[in-house]
Amino acid sequence: MLIHPKFDPIAVRMGPVAIHWYGLMYLIGFGLFYLLGMFRCRQDWRGISRTNLDDLLFYGMIGVILGGRLGFVCFYQPEYYFSHPLAIFEVWNGGMSAHGGFIGVILALLYFAWRNHKSVLTVGDFVAPLVPLGFFFGRLGNFINGELWGRAASADLPWAMIFPQAGDGIARHPSQLYEATLEGLVLFLVVWIYSVKPRPAGAVSGLFLMGYGLARFIVEFFREPDSYLGLQLFDLSRGQWLSIPMILFGLGLYIWAQRRN
Repeated sequence: MLIHPKFDPIAVRMGPVAIHWYGLMYLIGFGLFYLLGMFRCRQDWRGISRTNLDDLLFYGMIGVILGGRLGFVCFYQPEYYFSHPLAIFEVWNGGMSAHGGFIGVILALLYFAWRNHKSVLTVGDFVAPLVPLGFFFGRLGNFINGELWGRAASADLPWAMIFPQAGDGIARHPSQLYEATLEGLVLFLVVWIYSVKPRPAGAVSGLFLMGYGLARFIVEFFREPDSYLGLQLFDLSRGQWLSIPMILFGLGLYIWAQRRN
C-alpha cells in the first residue's frame, strides 16, 4: 500500500510571490496547446493561421478559467455561492469544474468563429486534438495537491494509496491518475491520430466530446463523490450526470458529420 507524499502545493517561491503546482500545470497545458497548434498551422489546416492561433489561445484561456469557475459555482455548490457571492472570486480556495470549462471554451470558440467568419465545426475540429494534454497536466495537479481522491480500494491493490488529506487512513484508488491517463493521454492519442487524415467537418469534435464524456463517466466509478453531493439518481455522481449529455451530443455530432459527408 502506498501513501501520498503530501507534496508542497507551492512549486516555486520568489520572495512574496508563490507559484502553485496547479497553476503551473495550467500554464503547461496552455503552452502545449500553443505548440501543437503551431504544428497544425504549418500544415495550413483549413485556413487556420498563426494569428488565429494566438486569438484562440487567448479566448480559450478566458473560457477555461471563467467557465471552470462559474461551472463549479452553478453545478456543485450553487446554494453556498448564491448566499456568499463574494466567495465566487476566491479562486485561491479552489473549485473548478471541467464541464464548466468545456462550456466556457465552446462559447469562446463560437465568439472566435463569429468574429473571424469561420465555420464553428472547422474551429472545433482544429482545437479538439490540442486540448487533452491540458487535462493530463490538470489531473497531475490534482494528484500533487492530494485532492479529488478516489473511492476505497482493496488493500491488496498494488497501487492503492492512502491520502492523508482525507483524514481517514483508507486505502483509495488514485483516481486523479486514472483521469490523467484516460482523459489526457489516451484521449489525446485517439483524437490526434484520427485527425491526421481529412475528416468530415464536425467528426473530430464529435469524437472528442464523446471520448471525454465516456472517459470521465468511467473514471467517476473510482472517484470519491463530493461529500456535499454524494451519489445521486441510479447511484451516479454529479460528474457522471454531466457527462451523459456530452456523450450523446458528441455521438450525435459524429454520426451527423459522417452522414452529411
